[in-house]
Amino acid sequence: MKLKFDSNLDFQRDAIDSVVDLFEGLPAQQSSFEVSLGQDAFMGTQQNELGIGNAMPLGTDAILKNIQAIQERNFIPKSSKLIQPGDEYSFPNYSVEMETGTGKTYVYLRSIFELNRKYGLKKFIIVVPSVAIREGVLTSIRLMKEHFRRLYDNVPFDHFDYKSKDVTKLRQFAVNNEIQIMIINIQAFQKDAGNIEDYSKLTSEEIKKLNIIHREDDRSSGYRWIEYVRKMRPIVIIDEPQSVDTTPKAKRAIKTLDPLFALRYSATHSNSYNLLYKLDPIRAYDLRLVKQIEVWSRKDAENFNETFIRLDKVYYPGKQKKPIAKATVHEDTINGPREKSITLKQRTDVADQTNRAGYDGYIVENINAEPDMEHVEFGNGVVLELGTEKGGMAEDYLKSQLEQTVEEHFKKVLKFKKQGKDIKVLSLFFVDAVKNYREYDDDGNPQKGKFAKWFENAFDELSKKPMFKDLLPFTAEEVHDGYFSVDKKRGKIVGLKDTKGTTKADEETYELIMRDKERLLNSDEPLRFIFSHSALKEGWDNPNVFQICTLREMGTDRQRRQTIGRGLRLPVDSEGNRIFDDSVNRLTVVANESFEDYARGLQNDIEGDLGADFKFGRIPEIAFAQLVDVEAETESPLGQEKSAEIVSVLKENGYLDELGDLTAKFTPDEKGFVLELPEALESLREAIVVEMKRYEFKGRIVNARERKKLTYNKRVSLNEDFKKLWGKIGKKTRYRVEFETETLIQKAVTKIKDMEKIDPVIIELEKSAVGITVGGVEQELVREVDTYKAEPVKFLPDILTFLQRETELTRGTLVEILKRSERLGEFKINPQAFMTAVAKLLRRSLNELIVDGIKYEKLENQRYEMRLFEEQEIETYLSRLYEVQSKDDRTPYDYVLIDNDSSIERNIAEKLDTNEAVKFFCKLPDWFKIPTPVGTYNPDWAIVKQDDSKLYLVKESKSTHIAHQRRDNENRKIKCGKAHFDALGVEFGVATNIHEILNKEK
Repeated sequence: MKLKFDSNLDFQRDAIDSVVDLFEGLPAQQSSFEVSLGQDAFMGTQQNELGIGNAMPLGTDAILKNIQAIQERNFIPKSSKLIQPGDEYSFPNYSVEMETGTGKTYVYLRSIFELNRKYGLKKFIIVVPSVAIREGVLTSIRLMKEHFRRLYDNVPFDHFDYKSKDVTKLRQFAVNNEIQIMIINIQAFQKDAGNIEDYSKLTSEEIKKLNIIHREDDRSSGYRWIEYVRKMRPIVIIDEPQSVDTTPKAKRAIKTLDPLFALRYSATHSNSYNLLYKLDPIRAYDLRLVKQIEVWSRKDAENFNETFIRLDKVYYPGKQKKPIAKATVHEDTINGPREKSITLKQRTDVADQTNRAGYDGYIVENINAEPDMEHVEFGNGVVLELGTEKGGMAEDYLKSQLEQTVEEHFKKVLKFKKQGKDIKVLSLFFVDAVKNYREYDDDGNPQKGKFAKWFENAFDELSKKPMFKDLLPFTAEEVHDGYFSVDKKRGKIVGLKDTKGTTKADEETYELIMRDKERLLNSDEPLRFIFSHSALKEGWDNPNVFQICTLREMGTDRQRRQTIGRGLRLPVDSEGNRIFDDSVNRLTVVANESFEDYARGLQNDIEGDLGADFKFGRIPEIAFAQLVDVEAETESPLGQEKSAEIVSVLKENGYLDELGDLTAKFTPDEKGFVLELPEALESLREAIVVEMKRYEFKGRIVNARERKKLTYNKRVSLNEDFKKLWGKIGKKTRYRVEFETETLIQKAVTKIKDMEKIDPVIIELEKSAVGITVGGVEQELVREVDTYKAEPVKFLPDILTFLQRETELTRGTLVEILKRSERLGEFKINPQAFMTAVAKLLRRSLNELIVDGIKYEKLENQRYEMRLFEEQEIETYLSRLYEVQSKDDRTPYDYVLIDNDSSIERNIAEKLDTNEAVKFFCKLPDWFKIPTPVGTYNPDWAIVKQDDSKLYLVKESKSTHIAHQRRDNENRKIKCGKAHFDALGVEFGVATNIHEILNKEK
């Protein structure tokens, strides 16, 4: 099978033309054999003592003018100078940005032939950062050779991979009059570049330490080999410059090549010198130039059936020399079990940090903070490495991801078969540790890790399903393999390495998988499932990767985008034809996180890659440059200068903030909205609004809102009405209750019999389409939902001890309730869920009995002190405050604190503030708590009203008087509150409006 290449893709032609048009205005070459022998440069080439080099007589002003014209048409901010002040390079650099998978290598290789055909340029050097990318370039040239020869009339060209052992090829590079393409790693010539002023003064020993390219020898005719490059004034093409010239040493190395100019190609430029063309991920996604993305995301399941502990962090706090750690454990609360973060130090006993059984023996014996070796050892023999857990759902999650990926693979194969498309499907797994996939025994024999075993089980099970039977005519062992760095000793494999993608061992692994790239596309080759440890950075992808599964935690360094980049390229069929079918071109990512977390992470990755000037939802100054004024005499776009004027007007009128983000004033979907614009722009109003709406950020994270600290009004302490009110309501009480045990048992049994069925722990996965626009990354459509059962429970906890602790009922009473409920069989299915549900129903039954018979009595000499109003600081969001208008002593603070989004409370606060009959009012503070069997109760309002006589009122504001429309717990607390205030002789009631607030309970 041979890959086929389309020479007529518009976006690739645009990128190529953007480079070729740099030198518009120069005479095209007349003959490929014309060579200038003098010092005056002829267009294309000139000869010197070492060979035939490039020449470029066009002046910088003319080139700058061409750059600006190219940038205007390509919707890119214009360069003001060819070489900006402070640029590290003294020669021009031009950048092309193309999203991963859109043919960046094809574009720059074809640009070589275009520059030769039009201008006669012949000497080109491609500088790469790694073996992986070098192998990718060499493979691309080999695959595209016939394509370029057909396209460019069999123009002769030569390419070679620079190797120090074959340095004499540099002479060929210099003297040959054909197109010369040299591929070289930056490491091959950067060590000594630019550091030595006079090579003649070096000793023989110092010369031996130089990169060979910087030496001279018997074969170099008295020149250092680098001179054969420098004298040719090569055009340097930098592939992935953000990984090539990131250090001063690397920049000096590029300068020693003495380029005529440099072309820089990447999807993620760190410095976009004279950007000529931009195909960013948003545009590539929108134009369907890459696969569309869909994500299987997970919803975290709750499994509290086992003793759980996870190591989250190991660090040195402050100036301390001893490390500490942060871990997550489970604890029981009145509302059920939950996760809790704890701190681990030497000799910490985890059992003391949680009220759950099972943590005996978890006493910290050692904390290791050595980088890449972080772990904690416990006295019971358990060792937790950073990011790992014991007793949790981690393995269940990983297994469900792997199974989902295999099933998705089968579904894709079946779908393509039904459509009559012969397309080989590949799936790619990134693992957290190599040992989880493969290990080696003492004799160097490979052993399957848990991932390999899980995979083969899943593959075998799915292969037996009727719909998938005989779909893949290979065994489970044949269809999967791993690409990892090998650890050898004395020529024997002793294991595999967990590496980060940057080591020599990684390069060997990448070289292997690059050589296998074509083999993987052959349908007769069984391999379909690929396992790798590092993220296979820039340089490896395969058009037929349709599933990517991340069996590990995502890092923070743009790993989501880097990972999906391995599968974005549009696929090919068995004949090598590129597929342009949206129903086929979908990359499925099986993620180990929720969709919200995945989308947020991907969005942050893209923003990080596109530079500080880009942010989703932020309108750039050139946003309106391509609009056309329908009422103008010309059909030309507005241009960048006019666009900047529009942005300035939008900022002045408050629709954009200073950074260019949309403000709350831009509400185009509200009735009556009209964008305020000067008369000269009125004809563009509709087009401007449409463009602005594209940037509406649906996933915007609101910044911290404005906060306000309440100021205490000291005069209120002199208010006699306040003193009398507080004298009545400030007294504390206690309660007592009585109930019959049999009544409790009957009530509890009824509730437990009627409770929801207890299900096993379920992992829920959701497949969603991903939308990527200038407004952000968002969930577009949920395509499918699937579930997996977690591993069965290994042991049953002591249910009676748990329920006794939660309810304080006797064991005999609990046994009787459980026996009569006839639901005890479900305890084995999900013990913790069963115990938690039963405990809640028992407490509810208790609460109903207790509240019905509750009695309060005053506590002598115990009361809430008035001074707490002054001593307790209150600070909250301004949106939760009503500003007091009456500046007198009728309420304690300058603002009244209201519940979130409570229009009822805001309205009541305003009416109390403006009603002259109200002599004092306050929203009772959080520290004013009434004890109840169902938790403490904090009523809303305390009021003194002047009527025929003064009324001292406490009111609870609610939206309704209908009890069943409120939460049961609310009703119980209100009932207890009434009993409390009855004991104090203060009128209490529920009110839904200001009229009920100010009147006695009827």
